[in-house]
Parts: sequence; structure tokens; C-alpha cells
Amino acid sequence: MNCGGSDEASCEDILAEVWLFLDNECDQQRRAAVQEHLDGCGSCLEHFGIEEHIKALLHRKCSGEHAPTELKERLRSSIREAVLSKAEVTVERGPDGTSVEVRTKRISSAE
Repeated sequence: MNCGGSDEASCEDILAEVWLFLDNECDQQRRAAVQEHLDGCGSCLEHFGIEEHIKALLHRKCSGEHAPTELKERLRSSIREAVLSKAEVTVERGPDGTSVEVRTKRISSAE
């Protein structure tokens, strides 16, 4: 799914970065690109709204307290499974440390 031209980020790429965007963990250039896409794509904006609501709900339910360890582990596991089901992950270890590359899988029309 891609709602823009070939230069623009695909919807899958944008949705993969929603939590980074919500947590202000992406650089300003990427943040602007995500915001521009959300402003022009109703489908992605709707998904963004759901994720934003989940984040707000988690904040309300866990504010002032630390989330229980079991909840953290279930969330990590669920997020990991969701990301890995939609991504190709490459881990390389070298003399300079470990690098991890995550790319979204392209779904072919045959699937």
C-alpha cells in the first residue's frame, strides 16, 4: 500500500514508525516526513489515532506506577512478534559492535 508518489514513504514504512513518532524518538527530518504522510493519508492517520489512543490508555493505567513485569514482557513479546511478522531483520556483529537493520517486507500480490 502506498498512497503517494515513488519519493514518498509507503504506508507500511510510516505505520512501522508510529511508536517512534509518538515517543519523539526519530530525528526532525524523519518526524516531518511522517507528519506530512499522516496529514495526507486518511488510512494511516486512522491507524495512528488508534496507536495514540493505546499509548494514552497505557499512560493513564500505569501513570505514577511502574507497569507490572508480566505486562511489560507480554507487550514486548507482542510488539516483537508484530514487527518480526512484517519485517526482515539482519543482525551483524563485527569489531565495531553490533548493527541491526530492520526492513519492512514487501507483500507480493501472489500471497
